[in-house]
Amino acid sequence: MPIPIPNPTRLRHVAVIGAGAGGLAAARELRREGHTVVVFERENNIGGTWVYDPRTESDPLGPDPTRNIVHGSLYASLRTNLPREVMGYRDYPFVASTRPGRDPRRYPGHKEVMEYLNDYATEFGLGELVRFETEVLEVGIVENGKWKVKYGKNGKVDDEVYDAVVVCNGHYTEPRIADIPGIDSWPGKQIHSHNYRVPDPYRNQVVIMIGSAASAVDISRDVSTVAKEVHIASRSYNNGASKLPGHNNIWLHPMIESVREEGSVTFQDGSEVRASIILHCTGYKYHFPFLKTNNIVTVDDNRVGPLYKHIFPPTLAPWLSFVGLPWKVVPFPLFEYQSKWIAGALSGKFSLPSPEEMMKDVENFYSSMETAGIPKRYTHNLASCQYEYNDWVAAECKSAPSEEWRKEMYVSASKSKIVRPETYRDEWDDEHLIMQAHEDFNKNFKVAKNLIKG
Repeated sequence: MPIPIPNPTRLRHVAVIGAGAGGLAAARELRREGHTVVVFERENNIGGTWVYDPRTESDPLGPDPTRNIVHGSLYASLRTNLPREVMGYRDYPFVASTRPGRDPRRYPGHKEVMEYLNDYATEFGLGELVRFETEVLEVGIVENGKWKVKYGKNGKVDDEVYDAVVVCNGHYTEPRIADIPGIDSWPGKQIHSHNYRVPDPYRNQVVIMIGSAASAVDISRDVSTVAKEVHIASRSYNNGASKLPGHNNIWLHPMIESVREEGSVTFQDGSEVRASIILHCTGYKYHFPFLKTNNIVTVDDNRVGPLYKHIFPPTLAPWLSFVGLPWKVVPFPLFEYQSKWIAGALSGKFSLPSPEEMMKDVENFYSSMETAGIPKRYTHNLASCQYEYNDWVAAECKSAPSEEWRKEMYVSASKSKIVRPETYRDEWDDEHLIMQAHEDFNKNFKVAKNLIKG
Protein backbone atom coordinates (compact mmCIF):
# COMPACT_ATOMS: atom_id res chain seq x y z
CA MET A 1 0.00 0.00 0.00
CA PRO A 2 1.28 3.51 -0.73
CA ILE A 3 2.11 5.66 2.25
CA PRO A 4 -0.45 8.41 2.92
CA ILE A 5 -0.03 11.90 1.49
CA PRO A 6 1.54 13.94 4.30
CA ASN A 7 -0.76 16.96 3.92
CA PRO A 8 -3.16 18.41 1.35
CA THR A 9 -0.91 21.32 0.34
CA ARG A 10 0.96 21.19 -2.92
CA LEU A 11 4.26 22.65 -1.74
CA ARG A 12 6.47 20.39 0.32
CA HIS A 13 9.32 20.51 2.78
CA VAL A 14 12.00 18.35 1.15
CA ALA A 15 15.31 16.93 2.35
CA VAL A 16 17.99 16.39 -0.29
CA ILE A 17 20.85 14.10 0.68
CA GLY A 18 24.10 15.15 -0.96
CA ALA A 19 25.33 18.40 -2.51
CA GLY A 20 27.05 16.94 -5.53
CA ALA A 21 25.99 17.66 -9.10
CA GLY A 22 22.79 15.62 -8.63
CA GLY A 23 21.87 17.20 -5.31
CA LEU A 24 22.43 20.70 -6.68
CA ALA A 25 20.15 20.01 -9.65
CA ALA A 26 17.52 18.57 -7.32
CA ALA A 27 17.73 21.57 -4.98
CA ARG A 28 17.36 23.99 -7.85
CA GLU A 29 14.37 22.27 -9.44
CA LEU A 30 12.61 21.71 -6.10
CA ARG A 31 12.97 25.34 -5.09
CA ARG A 32 11.97 26.54 -8.54
CA GLU A 33 8.77 24.53 -8.12
CA GLY A 34 8.12 26.32 -4.82
CA HIS A 35 9.16 23.64 -2.34
CA THR A 36 11.30 24.46 0.68
CA VAL A 37 14.59 22.60 0.55
CA VAL A 38 17.33 21.55 2.94
CA VAL A 39 20.42 19.88 1.48
CA PHE A 40 22.48 17.70 3.81
CA GLU A 41 26.17 17.46 2.89
CA ARG A 42 28.68 15.62 5.06
CA GLU A 43 31.70 17.42 3.57
CA ASN A 44 32.52 21.11 3.94
CA ASN A 45 31.88 22.01 0.30
CA ILE A 46 29.65 21.23 -2.64
CA GLY A 47 30.68 19.03 -5.55
CA GLY A 48 30.41 15.47 -4.28
CA THR A 49 32.52 13.17 -6.41
CA TRP A 50 34.09 16.18 -8.17
CA VAL A 51 35.89 17.30 -5.01
CA TYR A 52 39.54 16.26 -5.20
CA ASP A 53 40.75 14.85 -1.89
CA PRO A 54 44.41 13.76 -1.68
CA ARG A 55 43.62 11.56 1.31
CA THR A 56 43.08 7.83 0.89
CA GLU A 57 41.34 5.33 3.13
CA SER A 58 43.01 3.22 5.80
CA ASP A 59 41.89 0.09 3.94
CA PRO A 60 43.10 0.60 0.35
CA LEU A 61 40.85 -2.17 -0.97
CA GLY A 62 37.66 -1.08 0.78
CA PRO A 63 35.91 -4.05 2.47
CA ASP A 64 36.72 -3.03 6.05
CA PRO A 65 33.53 -1.39 7.40
CA THR A 66 35.53 0.36 10.13
CA ARG A 67 37.88 2.11 7.68
CA ASN A 68 38.03 5.90 7.53
CA ILE A 69 35.65 6.79 4.70
CA VAL A 70 36.95 9.19 2.06
CA HIS A 71 34.13 10.38 -0.19
CA GLY A 72 36.18 11.37 -3.22
CA SER A 73 37.57 9.03 -5.86
CA LEU A 74 39.30 11.53 -8.14
CA TYR A 75 42.89 10.99 -9.23
CA ALA A 76 45.07 14.06 -9.70
CA SER A 77 45.47 13.73 -13.47
CA LEU A 78 41.77 13.22 -14.26
CA ARG A 79 40.31 15.05 -17.23
CA THR A 80 36.72 14.67 -18.37
CA ASN A 81 36.12 11.99 -20.99
CA LEU A 82 33.28 14.01 -22.51
CA PRO A 83 33.42 17.43 -24.16
CA ARG A 84 32.17 20.24 -21.95
CA GLU A 85 29.33 21.12 -24.34
CA VAL A 86 27.75 17.69 -23.86
CA MET A 87 28.53 17.39 -20.18
CA GLY A 88 27.00 20.59 -18.81
CA TYR A 89 23.53 21.19 -17.44
CA ARG A 90 21.10 21.96 -20.24
CA ASP A 91 20.04 25.32 -18.83
CA TYR A 92 23.49 26.34 -17.58
CA PRO A 93 26.04 25.63 -20.33
CA PHE A 94 29.53 24.50 -19.43
CA VAL A 95 31.38 27.02 -21.60
CA ALA A 96 35.01 28.05 -21.30
CA SER A 97 35.74 31.00 -19.06
CA THR A 98 38.60 33.46 -19.48
CA ARG A 99 38.77 34.18 -15.76
CA PRO A 100 42.24 33.69 -14.22
CA GLY A 101 43.01 30.15 -13.13
CA ARG A 102 40.30 28.53 -15.23
CA ASP A 103 40.88 25.59 -17.56
CA PRO A 104 39.57 26.48 -21.05
CA ARG A 105 40.20 23.08 -22.62
CA ARG A 106 37.28 21.32 -24.21
CA TYR A 107 38.03 18.26 -22.05
CA PRO A 108 39.07 20.04 -18.86
CA GLY A 109 40.57 18.71 -15.65
CA HIS A 110 38.49 17.95 -12.59
CA LYS A 111 39.23 21.31 -10.97
CA GLU A 112 37.42 23.09 -13.80
CA VAL A 113 34.33 20.93 -13.26
CA MET A 114 34.35 21.99 -9.61
CA GLU A 115 34.63 25.63 -10.65
CA TYR A 116 31.64 25.12 -12.95
CA LEU A 117 29.58 23.55 -10.16
CA ASN A 118 30.48 26.46 -7.88
CA ASP A 119 29.38 28.87 -10.64
CA TYR A 120 26.09 26.97 -10.93
CA ALA A 121 25.49 27.03 -7.18
CA THR A 122 26.32 30.74 -6.99
CA GLU A 123 24.17 31.67 -9.98
CA PHE A 124 21.08 30.06 -8.47
CA GLY A 125 21.80 30.75 -4.78
CA LEU A 126 21.98 27.07 -3.87
CA GLY A 127 24.71 27.38 -1.24
CA GLU A 128 22.26 28.90 1.22
CA LEU A 129 20.24 25.67 1.13
CA VAL A 130 23.16 23.44 2.13
CA ARG A 131 24.05 22.33 5.66
CA PHE A 132 27.72 21.50 5.41
CA GLU A 133 29.59 18.98 7.58
CA THR A 134 26.23 17.40 8.39
CA GLU A 135 26.02 13.63 7.94
CA VAL A 136 22.68 11.90 7.51
CA LEU A 137 22.60 8.96 9.89
CA GLU A 138 19.10 7.61 9.33
CA VAL A 139 16.09 8.27 7.13
CA GLY A 140 12.82 6.53 7.93
CA ILE A 141 9.06 6.78 7.55
CA VAL A 142 7.06 8.06 10.50
CA GLU A 143 3.43 7.21 11.22
CA ASN A 144 1.81 10.18 9.49
CA GLY A 145 3.52 9.39 6.20
CA LYS A 146 6.32 11.88 6.63
CA TRP A 147 10.05 11.19 6.87
CA LYS A 148 12.31 11.60 9.87
CA VAL A 149 15.88 12.56 9.01
CA LYS A 150 18.40 11.94 11.79
CA TYR A 151 21.71 13.71 11.27
CA GLY A 152 24.98 14.41 13.04
CA LYS A 153 26.98 17.62 13.17
CA ASN A 154 29.89 18.59 15.43
CA GLY A 155 29.39 15.48 17.54
CA LYS A 156 25.71 16.20 18.16
CA VAL A 157 22.78 14.19 16.82
CA ASP A 158 19.42 15.72 15.97
CA ASP A 159 16.43 14.94 13.77
CA GLU A 160 13.82 16.74 11.68
CA VAL A 161 10.66 15.74 9.85
CA TYR A 162 10.15 16.28 6.11
CA ASP A 163 7.38 15.65 3.62
CA ALA A 164 9.76 14.04 1.15
CA VAL A 165 13.36 12.90 0.73
CA VAL A 166 15.47 12.93 -2.43
CA VAL A 167 18.55 10.69 -2.26
CA CYS A 168 21.51 12.12 -4.20
CA ASN A 169 24.49 10.66 -2.33
CA GLY A 170 26.23 9.25 -5.41
CA HIS A 171 27.72 5.82 -5.87
CA TYR A 172 31.49 6.22 -5.89
CA THR A 173 32.33 5.40 -2.28
CA GLU A 174 31.72 1.67 -1.72
CA PRO A 175 34.16 -0.29 -3.95
CA ARG A 176 33.36 -3.48 -5.85
CA ILE A 177 36.22 -5.98 -5.77
CA ALA A 178 37.06 -8.68 -8.30
CA ASP A 179 36.80 -12.26 -7.02
CA ILE A 180 40.22 -13.81 -7.68
CA PRO A 181 40.96 -17.49 -6.87
CA GLY A 182 43.92 -17.77 -4.51
CA ILE A 183 43.98 -14.12 -3.53
CA ASP A 184 44.02 -14.82 0.22
CA SER A 185 47.54 -16.25 -0.01
CA TRP A 186 48.88 -13.92 -2.69
CA PRO A 187 51.72 -11.82 -1.12
CA GLY A 188 51.33 -8.63 -3.11
CA LYS A 189 49.40 -5.45 -2.38
CA GLN A 190 45.85 -4.71 -3.51
CA ILE A 191 44.16 -1.35 -3.98
CA HIS A 192 40.89 -0.16 -5.46
CA SER A 193 40.91 2.79 -7.86
CA HIS A 194 38.84 4.67 -5.26
CA ASN A 195 42.15 5.10 -3.42
CA TYR A 196 44.31 5.95 -6.42
CA ARG A 197 45.57 9.54 -6.56
CA VAL A 198 49.05 9.77 -8.12
CA PRO A 199 51.40 7.27 -9.81
CA ASP A 200 54.46 7.75 -7.57
CA PRO A 201 53.80 4.73 -5.26
CA TYR A 202 53.98 2.44 -8.31
CA ARG A 203 57.46 3.43 -9.40
CA ASN A 204 59.45 0.47 -10.81
CA GLN A 205 56.62 -1.92 -9.86
CA VAL A 206 54.88 -4.58 -11.94
CA VAL A 207 51.21 -3.68 -11.72
CA ILE A 208 48.16 -5.75 -12.65
CA MET A 209 45.14 -3.59 -13.41
CA ILE A 210 41.65 -5.12 -13.54
CA GLY A 211 39.05 -3.37 -15.68
CA SER A 212 38.58 -1.62 -19.00
CA ALA A 213 36.29 1.33 -18.21
CA ALA A 214 37.30 4.99 -18.33
CA SER A 215 39.13 5.02 -15.00
CA ALA A 216 41.14 1.92 -15.91
CA VAL A 217 42.18 3.48 -19.22
CA ASP A 218 43.30 6.70 -17.57
CA ILE A 219 45.02 5.15 -14.57
CA SER A 220 46.89 2.57 -16.65
CA ARG A 221 48.44 5.36 -18.71
CA ASP A 222 49.19 7.36 -15.58
CA VAL A 223 50.85 4.46 -13.79
CA SER A 224 52.85 3.46 -16.87
CA THR A 225 54.83 6.70 -16.65
CA VAL A 226 56.65 5.36 -13.57
CA ALA A 227 55.93 1.60 -13.37
CA LYS A 228 58.19 -1.10 -14.79
CA GLU A 229 55.22 -2.91 -16.35
CA VAL A 230 51.44 -2.49 -16.42
CA HIS A 231 49.25 -5.49 -17.30
CA ILE A 232 45.55 -4.81 -17.94
CA ALA A 233 43.18 -7.72 -17.31
CA SER A 234 39.73 -7.31 -18.83
CA ARG A 235 36.68 -9.45 -19.56
CA SER A 236 36.27 -7.56 -22.82
CA TYR A 237 39.67 -8.73 -24.13
CA ASN A 238 39.66 -12.33 -25.34
CA ASN A 239 42.88 -12.59 -27.36
CA GLY A 240 46.26 -13.64 -26.07
CA ALA A 241 48.56 -11.23 -24.28
CA SER A 242 49.62 -8.32 -26.47
CA LYS A 243 51.35 -5.00 -26.04
CA LEU A 244 49.12 -1.91 -26.15
CA PRO A 245 49.91 0.03 -29.34
CA GLY A 246 51.95 3.14 -28.68
CA HIS A 247 53.18 1.95 -25.27
CA ASN A 248 56.33 0.02 -24.41
CA ASN A 249 55.30 -1.18 -20.96
CA ILE A 250 51.53 -1.79 -21.11
CA TRP A 251 50.11 -5.21 -22.00
CA LEU A 252 46.52 -6.36 -22.55
CA HIS A 253 45.32 -9.70 -21.16
CA PRO A 254 42.09 -11.65 -20.70
CA MET A 255 40.77 -11.80 -17.14
CA ILE A 256 42.81 -13.27 -14.28
CA GLU A 257 42.41 -17.02 -13.87
CA SER A 258 44.16 -17.29 -10.49
CA VAL A 259 47.04 -16.05 -8.35
CA ARG A 260 49.60 -18.01 -6.33
CA GLU A 261 51.39 -17.52 -3.06
CA GLU A 262 54.79 -17.05 -4.73
CA GLY A 263 53.46 -13.89 -6.39
CA SER A 264 52.51 -15.05 -9.86
CA VAL A 265 49.32 -14.05 -11.65
CA THR A 266 47.87 -16.37 -14.32
CA PHE A 267 45.47 -15.10 -16.97
CA GLN A 268 42.73 -17.04 -18.74
CA ASP A 269 44.85 -17.46 -21.86
CA GLY A 270 47.53 -19.25 -19.83
CA SER A 271 50.02 -16.38 -19.78
CA GLU A 272 51.66 -15.60 -16.46
CA VAL A 273 53.19 -12.53 -14.81
CA ARG A 274 54.91 -12.08 -11.46
CA ALA A 275 53.51 -8.86 -10.00
CA SER A 276 53.64 -6.86 -6.79
CA ILE A 277 50.38 -4.87 -7.00
CA ILE A 278 46.83 -5.58 -8.18
CA LEU A 279 44.80 -2.43 -8.82
CA HIS A 280 41.03 -3.01 -9.00
CA CYS A 281 39.31 -0.59 -11.41
CA THR A 282 36.12 -2.57 -10.94
CA GLY A 283 33.46 -0.02 -10.10
CA TYR A 284 31.30 0.59 -7.06
CA LYS A 285 28.32 -0.67 -5.10
CA TYR A 286 25.19 1.35 -4.45
CA HIS A 287 25.17 1.98 -0.73
CA PHE A 288 22.48 3.62 1.41
CA PRO A 289 23.28 2.62 5.01
CA PHE A 290 21.09 5.45 6.35
CA LEU A 291 17.92 4.45 4.50
CA LYS A 292 15.35 2.53 6.57
CA THR A 293 12.31 1.50 4.51
CA ASN A 294 11.38 -1.84 6.13
CA ASN A 295 12.97 -3.55 3.11
CA ILE A 296 10.65 -1.81 0.66
CA VAL A 297 13.77 -0.54 -1.13
CA THR A 298 16.73 -2.92 -1.23
CA VAL A 299 20.07 -3.30 -2.99
CA ASP A 300 20.46 -6.76 -4.52
CA ASP A 301 23.54 -7.44 -6.66
CA ASN A 302 23.76 -3.69 -7.29
CA ARG A 303 20.12 -3.41 -8.33
CA VAL A 304 18.37 -0.70 -6.32
CA GLY A 305 14.74 -1.57 -6.35
CA PRO A 306 12.03 -1.77 -6.99
CA LEU A 307 12.25 1.64 -8.69
CA TYR A 308 9.99 3.05 -11.37
CA LYS A 309 12.22 4.48 -14.10
CA HIS A 310 15.24 4.34 -11.74
CA ILE A 311 13.69 7.06 -9.56
CA PHE A 312 10.53 6.22 -7.61
CA PRO A 313 9.81 3.24 -5.30
CA PRO A 314 6.21 2.51 -6.39
CA THR A 315 4.67 2.28 -2.90
CA LEU A 316 6.62 5.27 -1.56
CA ALA A 317 6.33 7.60 -4.56
CA PRO A 318 6.74 10.49 -4.85
CA TRP A 319 7.80 10.98 -1.23
CA LEU A 320 11.02 9.05 -1.66
CA SER A 321 13.06 9.37 -4.84
CA PHE A 322 16.57 8.90 -6.20
CA VAL A 323 18.60 11.12 -8.51
CA GLY A 324 21.65 9.86 -10.39
CA LEU A 325 21.46 6.07 -10.13
CA PRO A 326 21.93 5.39 -13.88
CA TRP A 327 25.53 4.96 -14.99
CA LYS A 328 27.49 5.10 -18.23
CA VAL A 329 25.53 8.25 -18.99
CA VAL A 330 26.10 11.98 -19.41
CA PRO A 331 25.22 12.87 -15.83
CA PHE A 332 24.33 16.55 -15.51
CA PRO A 333 21.46 16.69 -18.07
CA LEU A 334 20.14 13.43 -16.60
CA PHE A 335 20.08 15.02 -13.14
CA GLU A 336 18.06 17.95 -14.48
CA TYR A 337 15.40 15.79 -16.11
CA GLN A 338 15.01 13.53 -13.10
CA SER A 339 14.85 16.49 -10.71
CA LYS A 340 12.23 18.32 -12.76
CA TRP A 341 10.05 15.22 -12.71
CA ILE A 342 10.45 14.74 -8.96
CA ALA A 343 9.72 18.40 -8.19
CA GLY A 344 6.59 18.39 -10.34
CA ALA A 345 5.36 15.07 -8.97
CA LEU A 346 5.66 16.40 -5.42
CA SER A 347 3.70 19.55 -6.23
CA GLY A 348 1.01 17.67 -8.10
CA LYS A 349 1.86 19.27 -11.45
CA PHE A 350 2.72 15.85 -12.89
CA SER A 351 0.79 12.69 -12.10
CA LEU A 352 2.51 9.36 -11.58
CA PRO A 353 0.86 6.05 -12.47
CA SER A 354 -0.73 4.11 -9.62
CA PRO A 355 1.60 2.07 -7.41
CA GLU A 356 0.29 -1.09 -9.06
CA GLU A 357 0.99 0.26 -12.54
CA MET A 358 4.47 1.38 -11.57
CA MET A 359 5.26 -1.99 -10.01
CA LYS A 360 4.04 -3.77 -13.14
CA ASP A 361 6.34 -1.59 -15.25
CA VAL A 362 9.28 -2.46 -12.98
CA GLU A 363 8.49 -6.17 -13.19
CA ASN A 364 8.27 -6.00 -16.98
CA PHE A 365 11.62 -4.22 -17.09
CA TYR A 366 13.27 -6.84 -14.90
CA SER A 367 11.72 -9.61 -17.00
CA SER A 368 13.02 -8.07 -20.23
CA MET A 369 16.52 -7.92 -18.74
CA GLU A 370 16.35 -11.58 -17.75
CA THR A 371 15.09 -12.60 -21.19
CA ALA A 372 17.95 -10.70 -22.81
CA GLY A 373 20.48 -12.35 -20.50
CA ILE A 374 21.52 -9.06 -18.89
CA PRO A 375 22.92 -9.56 -15.37
CA LYS A 376 21.06 -7.95 -12.50
CA ARG A 377 24.07 -5.77 -11.66
CA TYR A 378 23.53 -3.92 -14.97
CA THR A 379 20.01 -2.78 -14.05
CA HIS A 380 21.01 0.89 -13.95
CA ASN A 381 23.37 0.81 -16.93
CA LEU A 382 21.77 3.09 -19.52
CA ALA A 383 24.73 3.32 -21.89
CA SER A 384 22.75 2.15 -24.91
CA CYS A 385 19.57 4.13 -24.25
CA GLN A 386 20.41 7.21 -22.19
CA TYR A 387 18.95 9.74 -24.60
CA GLU A 388 15.82 7.68 -25.11
CA TYR A 389 15.49 7.62 -21.31
CA ASN A 390 16.16 11.35 -20.96
CA ASP A 391 13.66 12.21 -23.66
CA TRP A 392 11.02 9.96 -22.10
CA VAL A 393 11.47 11.68 -18.72
CA ALA A 394 11.47 15.06 -20.49
CA ALA A 395 8.09 14.25 -22.00
CA GLU A 396 6.73 13.30 -18.56
CA CYS A 397 7.75 16.68 -17.14
CA LYS A 398 6.74 18.72 -20.18
CA SER A 399 10.34 19.68 -21.01
CA ALA A 400 12.15 19.89 -24.33
CA PRO A 401 13.98 16.73 -25.38
CA SER A 402 17.75 16.55 -25.70
CA GLU A 403 19.17 18.72 -28.45
CA GLU A 404 20.15 16.86 -31.61
CA TRP A 405 23.64 18.39 -31.57
CA ARG A 406 24.13 17.02 -28.07
CA LYS A 407 23.22 13.51 -29.16
CA GLU A 408 25.39 13.70 -32.27
CA MET A 409 28.31 15.16 -30.31
CA TYR A 410 28.12 12.35 -27.77
CA VAL A 411 28.27 9.75 -30.57
CA SER A 412 31.14 11.61 -32.22
CA ALA A 413 33.08 11.81 -28.94
CA SER A 414 32.50 8.10 -28.28
CA LYS A 415 33.86 7.18 -31.72
CA SER A 416 36.82 9.48 -31.23
CA LYS A 417 37.75 7.69 -28.00
CA ILE A 418 37.94 4.43 -29.95
CA VAL A 419 39.83 5.81 -32.96
CA ARG A 420 42.17 8.12 -30.98
CA PRO A 421 42.31 6.68 -27.44
CA GLU A 422 45.50 8.55 -26.57
CA THR A 423 44.67 11.94 -28.09
CA TYR A 424 40.86 12.28 -28.35
CA ARG A 425 40.78 14.92 -25.62
CA ASP A 426 42.89 17.27 -27.73
CA GLU A 427 41.89 16.27 -31.27
CA TRP A 428 38.39 16.13 -32.75
CA ASP A 429 36.48 16.54 -35.97
CA ASP A 430 33.07 17.81 -34.88
CA GLU A 431 33.61 21.56 -35.19
CA HIS A 432 30.23 21.93 -36.89
CA LEU A 433 28.53 20.53 -33.79
CA ILE A 434 30.51 22.84 -31.53
CA MET A 435 29.24 25.76 -33.60
CA GLN A 436 25.66 24.50 -33.29
CA ALA A 437 26.06 24.13 -29.53
CA HIS A 438 27.35 27.66 -29.06
CA GLU A 439 24.70 29.12 -31.34
CA ASP A 440 22.17 27.40 -29.09
CA PHE A 441 23.87 28.69 -25.94
CA ASN A 442 24.09 32.26 -27.22
CA LYS A 443 20.49 32.24 -28.36
CA ASN A 444 18.97 30.78 -25.23
CA PHE A 445 21.24 31.48 -22.27
CA LYS A 446 22.43 34.84 -21.08
CA VAL A 447 24.60 33.13 -18.48
CA ALA A 448 26.69 31.55 -21.24
CA LYS A 449 27.52 34.97 -22.61
CA ASN A 450 28.48 36.18 -19.15
CA LEU A 451 30.80 33.24 -18.62
CA ILE A 452 32.42 33.61 -22.02
CA LYS A 453 33.18 37.23 -21.20
CA GLY A 454 34.78 36.05 -17.93
